[in-house]
Amino acid sequence: IMTSIIKVNTIQDSGGNNLVTSNGSGVITSSAFGKVLQVVTATNTVERTTTSSSFVTASNTLTVNITPSSTSNKILLLGSFAMHMNTSSHLATFTVYRDSTNLGHSTYGFGYTYSTGGNPANTNALTFLDSPSSSSALTYQVYIKASGGTAFISPNAATSTLTALEIGA
Repeated sequence: IMTSIIKVNTIQDSGGNNLVTSNGSGVITSSAFGKVLQVVTATNTVERTTTSSSFVTASNTLTVNITPSSTSNKILLLGSFAMHMNTSSHLATFTVYRDSTNLGHSTYGFGYTYSTGGNPANTNALTFLDSPSSSSALTYQVYIKASGGTAFISPNAATSTLTALEIGA
């Protein structure tokens, strides 16, 4: 039987980032696994409308750019989107694209506002854990569409936000 022992104080990735450090007595003093490594937030207060039945960019300001430090890391997306639909029996739908990939449902995205009349407005929330398997720059952007009538995001200058958090894996 052959036994091998490797003794190190620090384990780094190829970019020189510390993944695990130890105090030399068997205690891990820090680890990147499961920790929030970076946070990027975008905020929009400019009303944007569309009558398109296909997803279109909601606003250039509802875009976040993030570069994961490792291909094994995850991106946690959090969002809050003020939305409005002005036509009864129709949907104002939102989704998020990673670069050119729609991360939500092709029809219903991540959520929608449905109008039964009276011009409803509400806030839609997003929580989504993405596994992009990339260490290249990524762009996450909110898109909206209308099933009829006009869909609004950030109506009356209401605040909408998109946040991306890199989670160490």
